[in-house]
Amino acid sequence: MIVVTTPTGQVGRQVLGNIMDSTEAIRVITRDPARLSSRVRERAEAMQGSNDDIDVITSAFTGADCVFWLVPPNPRAGRPEDYYRDFTRPACEAIKSQGVRRVVGVSTLGYGYPGDAGLLSAALGMDELIKNTGVNYRALAMPYFMENLLPQAETIRNQGMFFLANAADRPLPTVATADIAAAAARLLLDSSWSGQDSLPVAGPDTSLTPAGMAQVISGVLSQAVGFQQIPVADYRATMLRNGVSEAWAQGMIDMAKAQDDGIYGRTPRNPQPAAPTSFRQWCADILKPAVLA
Repeated sequence: MIVVTTPTGQVGRQVLGNIMDSTEAIRVITRDPARLSSRVRERAEAMQGSNDDIDVITSAFTGADCVFWLVPPNPRAGRPEDYYRDFTRPACEAIKSQGVRRVVGVSTLGYGYPGDAGLLSAALGMDELIKNTGVNYRALAMPYFMENLLPQAETIRNQGMFFLANAADRPLPTVATADIAAAAARLLLDSSWSGQDSLPVAGPDTSLTPAGMAQVISGVLSQAVGFQQIPVADYRATMLRNGVSEAWAQGMIDMAKAQDDGIYGRTPRNPQPAAPTSFRQWCADILKPAVLA
């Protein structure tokens, strides 16, 4: 049996879609089963509750061979490291008590980065917690999600600009969530692997900068699109006005600094071929329809 967490989330729903036609039994954990499609409700067993509830997660992991694990962001939480740790601890207890054999987790590139990388450090700390259970584990190690630009589709359409806290001239490698989900599904359906390791999942545009992204977007949309870096003070103030906690805002700022510092460019322990989706292809397939909607 495969257990999928966050089945209605950006990555989880695509993972689920990729394994629906398999012969494996599937169980999902969701706060709101009504958000599941009718096809999912017919195909998979749905357990209502939160992934950080020890009773829910223990019941969900009963009889499970493999688990897809993702910690959903919670910008109103306190320190990201504490949030990731506290959210993952019940799963670790259930992994051990229920004898789960394999776990596929969503993490980040940057293993061994010496500084504080905010949310990225929190994800790497999550990896260590899961590894300490002794379970066979693959951490999907990713850079910046291309889909993180989608909330700015309206801004791109109306202002011809997009904004990040990152420097314009520093490489920001990217990955499409479809490629993450495809890699996760392959591992979930493959019972032959064992051990603990990271699996880098990154697109081919390893040297693309935010300024370069603006050029790509301009070409795909056939209109001028610029990029502007958000000053740290403005970035913090905007997040706080939107209800983000002080600690989480600092975690976002530290993440952007680490990205500019090249955390995604650190040599992975297990190099893999690039994920297939280029930034240009993603812009044509995903961003352009959103901007034109």
